[in-house]
Amino acid sequence: MTGFPRYAIYFAAGRDSALSRFGAELLGYDAHSGDELPFPQQALHVAPDWHEVSADPRKYGFHATLKAPMALAPGKTEADLKAACAAFAGRTRPIPTVRPIVDSISGFIAVIPAEPVEALQQLAADCVREFDPFRAALTAEDRARRKPEKLSERQRDHLDRWGYPYVMEEFRFHMTLTGRLDAERRGPILQMLRDRFAALNLETLAVDRIALFKQNDANARFRIIGESTLAK
Repeated sequence: MTGFPRYAIYFAAGRDSALSRFGAELLGYDAHSGDELPFPQQALHVAPDWHEVSADPRKYGFHATLKAPMALAPGKTEADLKAACAAFAGRTRPIPTVRPIVDSISGFIAVIPAEPVEALQQLAADCVREFDPFRAALTAEDRARRKPEKLSERQRDHLDRWGYPYVMEEFRFHMTLTGRLDAERRGPILQMLRDRFAALNLETLAVDRIALFKQNDANARFRIIGESTLAK
């Protein structure tokens, strides 16, 4: 069984930002505060089972993965990881800026970049490498849970090297809003989410921070326990 607690390095918009509120309201959970939130009536109108539709991403909070959830390696502490996040953020780097849209990706709906951004791919790759010494090795159960038989050879290589298959050239930035949806359900939900997102008038999004998330046990949701703004 996966060790706990688990930690992850994510991008999460600032606590008081319109994007953060947008995601938290739709998921019914604010990872900054840990509060439960009522679902928007607009979502319930289109999908009365919105609680189930949004169940998978709710567990993790509204985020984009940079370093996937991991138990800490022997000898590593939460304080060590917090210090490493601060050190990583303190090194100057190009700040990725994307044009965010809402679209379907692999059967679920998420906020994604309209076009690839090289600086964003580099930031994600740097996070994977930088924080890997903190990651406990995958157990056989952890590896099997990723269904390696359904992965490409390259993805299996990444799983074995980095503990997660969707890294480096396989990385796709996404801030998930739903679980996987059948094609016939996806259209109306996608349109509703696009309408709500359009109301934000968010033409660009700077991926200018990293957040440290923690999950205490298998039944707990991830919660933000630290944030660091990236140096320019």
